[in-house]
Amino acid sequence: MAAPVTPRGITAQRGRTVHESGAYSRTMAQMVDRWVALALRNRRLVRSPIWLYRHGLGWLLGPRVLMLEHVGRKTGEPRYVCLEVVQREGVDTFVLVSGFGERAQWYRNLVAHPDCFVTLGRDGRRAARATPLSQADSQAVLSRYQAEHPRAWDRLRGAIKEATGTAPDVLPMVRLQRE
Repeated sequence: MAAPVTPRGITAQRGRTVHESGAYSRTMAQMVDRWVALALRNRRLVRSPIWLYRHGLGWLLGPRVLMLEHVGRKTGEPRYVCLEVVQREGVDTFVLVSGFGERAQWYRNLVAHPDCFVTLGRDGRRAARATPLSQADSQAVLSRYQAEHPRAWDRLRGAIKEATGTAPDVLPMVRLQRE
């Protein structure tokens, strides 16, 4: 069975387009993954939610994004990052995933200094303690996240693969317990 031919002589096959020359172009999903990966590398864009939290507007980001204040493992200076909550285990317990693996600075800082502060929505800054999850626990949380948010996982997985060059099978995670 022949693949459908578009008016310009481009043949579509399995979600990709094949030009008459035989070269494949990027699918829309691949382009979105690339854009998201580029956005994740843009420091100004990635740090923009911090500005919202500092100006009392963190609630605009919804209940799945929190601001984490942690201590730099080398400098001892406060550091800030906004992250998605992949699982909420109670009012004061959150699980965060490191999409860039164990090399993410916030993850490395929390492993070195687990005491931190969390700001979520309209809640003020509250002390918390971080505990890294085991690989088995991380896999279980990731499986639940994939089942509950399949579209978000597809986008995230593609962006992580584009940004790091490897597909994320198991990602390191941290459980935050607010005091």
